[in-house]
Amino acid sequence: MFKKVLFATNASRACDNAARAAFDFAARWGSKLIIFHVIGVPTRGFSPFITDSRTGEDYHMDEDYGQWVEEEIRSAYESLLEKDVDAAIKTAVGQPYREILRIAREKDVDMVIMGAHSDDPDPGDSARPGSAGSAMRRVAKAARCPVMVVNRPVPEGQDFFSRVVVGTDFSKSANFALQWARKLAVKSGARLHVFHALDISAEIMSGTHSQVETEKRVKQAKRRMETDRAARPDDSVKMDFEVWEGVPYVEILKFARVKQADLIVMAHHTKEPGAGFEDPTLGSVTEQVALRSACPVASVNHPDKALDQSL
Repeated sequence: MFKKVLFATNASRACDNAARAAFDFAARWGSKLIIFHVIGVPTRGFSPFITDSRTGEDYHMDEDYGQWVEEEIRSAYESLLEKDVDAAIKTAVGQPYREILRIAREKDVDMVIMGAHSDDPDPGDSARPGSAGSAMRRVAKAARCPVMVVNRPVPEGQDFFSRVVVGTDFSKSANFALQWARKLAVKSGARLHVFHALDISAEIMSGTHSQVETEKRVKQAKRRMETDRAARPDDSVKMDFEVWEGVPYVEILKFARVKQADLIVMAHHTKEPGAGFEDPTLGSVTEQVALRSACPVASVNHPDKALDQSL
């Protein structure tokens, strides 16, 4: 299912948790691992000078500098490269999110693994501490394959995966995410906990909240989940369904903790009308979950891998 995995890194400490998870993941699934780093952005046009993505300083980009950066990456992940994993280091020059999406498309990878944010945000990134970096936002929004965001240490010997929480809001993207999670469950033997968080924050803020009405909506949502074709259980997948009310990202995190989930699967989309590829804004629920989750969060935004029967 995961023949090729792309680990996107800037080789900073912020990527260490994602690095360990990427190598363990590749070892578990027998994947070819591509370690990918975008060296920097040209200072202007086709200038031979770049602004290094790690230091923020300008350098002349030539073959020697590229080899030096590659050796620095090799040194940073020296202990991990000793593992029995088929790994290769690749570098590029350009806007990080564009280059990550380009190589993911060219290599037809089955998964992108990256950290939630970096110590050195992209130039012009408006990300604040406690918010996701713009590269992760844009990649998760536009990638044709799932993007697994790792923000916390993953226990050594992680099974990848046994208990998977699938968040749904009944959207088309959420159905793609659920279908992909079902394929993952068939391959890994994981149990799926399909979860919907009923957002009642507006009613509470306006003072119009009714517990009777909320309980009625919870029952309706659970009935919808159980009858949804994409969620229909069969003998190959163990599934259960749950609906809680509250602030969505908080309830998803609480539910994942109760179920001791080792993966959360969600659709990563924005509700803003007309938001295009260049807009880094993503669904705030998925972003908040990715930043706070104790386990990895997989963003599934397109049907390509979800519906590919060859996987």
